[in-house]
Amino acid sequence: MNTNSRVLVYGATGHTARFVIDELLRRGLTPVLGGRNAERLAEVVPDRGLERRVVGLDDPELLARAVSDVGAVVNCAGPFLDTAVPLATAAVSVGAHYLDVTAEQPVVRDLYDRLDRPARAAGVGVVPAMAFYGGLADLLVTASLEGATDADEIDVAIGLDHWWPTSGTRLTGVRNTSVRQVIRDGRLVPLTSPAPTRSWSYPAPLGEQPVVELPFSEVMTIDRHLAVGALRSHLNLAPLQELRDAATPAPSATGEDGRSAQRFVVDVVVRRGSDTSRISAAGRDIYAVSAPIVVEGVVRMLEGRYAGPGALAPAQAFDADDVLTALRRSAAGLVVERDGSGRVADVPA
Repeated sequence: MNTNSRVLVYGATGHTARFVIDELLRRGLTPVLGGRNAERLAEVVPDRGLERRVVGLDDPELLARAVSDVGAVVNCAGPFLDTAVPLATAAVSVGAHYLDVTAEQPVVRDLYDRLDRPARAAGVGVVPAMAFYGGLADLLVTASLEGATDADEIDVAIGLDHWWPTSGTRLTGVRNTSVRQVIRDGRLVPLTSPAPTRSWSYPAPLGEQPVVELPFSEVMTIDRHLAVGALRSHLNLAPLQELRDAATPAPSATGEDGRSAQRFVVDVVVRRGSDTSRISAAGRDIYAVSAPIVVEGVVRMLEGRYAGPGALAPAQAFDADDVLTALRRSAAGLVVERDGSGRVADVPA
């Protein structure tokens, strides 16, 4: 168990990182702010006396020294294709846990392939995509299975009322040109082109929406620990059009907590034989909600409450029902509902 409460937040000047820093402080941990630009780092919560480290990613020895005295590293610096492997490698080399908030499929696969054995040897955990994309769907699917580790079919439908993208999201879209992967017949295969479209009936407040099959990092996290015949991931079309429009503004705060007015629903339908179950999570601001998700992971890893060591999917590393219950009680304000009945996750609130 690593009891070091210092947590390096890399990409600390970014939009999501600001929420992560606040959540770490709220949970009694000590953020250490890391990034590549000294002037921008100086502007991050200057009144809280937090340590700042100007750290590049092109010198492995310097990077390892920069993370040598922290218990965990949270990477918020996209595109993660450029930052994840060097930062995770440095963390593992000095015995620190690594988590990130990537939605990029190749990043998650690469970290699993490269760092599982080194992380096991170092006695630490590497958990990519512990966030809205990747982690939340993985937790919901695993909770829905109630202990089973296989499913015939899974549909994950992400619904947003708006998508006001950050600069990091836009940069990632340009950088990440890999063909997206889906699960068919129990194995990872490229998504067909053109991507299939259909209609999806989301829980309130979204309702019936046209969607397109658009997989994110949840495909890799779910495939990491569950045997699935077919996995289809969908996103409603309206926010995708906003994302692709260069004139769409970045998210703006609507209150003191910094969250935007954006509403989301992640709706999951799982079929095993003749049994079908449905579970959904609803909340506000996909970037803000990633903070309590990833920090919940940090807390559990530092306390030794995870299934590591090794490179793990979120719901492989942590008890899915327990994490969802914690998120319902946190500042995230997540609403989790099973089978459209209004019954939330099994553990009482």
